[in-house]
Amino acid sequence: MKVGLMGFGRAGKAVASVLLESSETTLAWVIRRTRILQHRSVPEFLGVSSAEPGLIFARDEQPIERLLDEMPVDAIIDFSSVEGIDYYGREAARRGISIISAISNYPPQVVQTLQKLAASTRVLWSPNITIGVNFLILAAKILRIIAPHTDIVVTEEHFKAKKEVSGTAKVIAAGLDLEEQAIKSIRAGGIVGRHEVIFGFPYQTVRLIHESIAREAFGNGALFAARNILDRPNGLYTMEDFLIPYLQLVMEGRNLDRRAEA
Repeated sequence: MKVGLMGFGRAGKAVASVLLESSETTLAWVIRRTRILQHRSVPEFLGVSSAEPGLIFARDEQPIERLLDEMPVDAIIDFSSVEGIDYYGREAARRGISIISAISNYPPQVVQTLQKLAASTRVLWSPNITIGVNFLILAAKILRIIAPHTDIVVTEEHFKAKKEVSGTAKVIAAGLDLEEQAIKSIRAGGIVGRHEVIFGFPYQTVRLIHESIAREAFGNGALFAARNILDRPNGLYTMEDFLIPYLQLVMEGRNLDRRAEA
């Protein structure tokens, strides 16, 4: 599948490298806000051996209509900023291009924009697009159903310069019906990202932990999302929507095993 990438910061560069190395995707172009690296090739810049174009364009010099006419894509993956959707959203939806957004904190009005776009195309929004952290969220929700009266605390650790509370931690807390005050934040050094959900039972403790060792984990998640979104009907999706079918497959497999044993 052909993909376009919004954003070329630390996360964007890591995602681009994963997309270039995958046999499932062709990186057609990258859009960034500044004109630095303009018209350069992503494979050349990252030192990745690839025949894919991956040309870098500045947002203010490349109208999205012209870009999509000259270099069409099946999906746009967004690691840019809250304002990125204003650049490509309407045109992508008009053309039926899938949208995969990994922006951490969209304000309510932008979420409403995503919902409108989802009437015309497939939209995935995940504040943390790593497969592992979304599995953690799903597992935490299941344990919350099993043991609804346990004490629950969410902790998040990130690099020293990150000021705001992690968007992922907010999603975890909301999914467990917790107030934002239940989130404990730690800032130190160059931590990429660590999230932990602690379930405090009377005689035992369960800790669900996810740690991003490198930002390429976001690329793996984006690739998983792109693989699972193309055949879906129009709508607004979460990573949980893509993970649940795999859980259902496991349960169906267990049921088949039991029938075979009977």
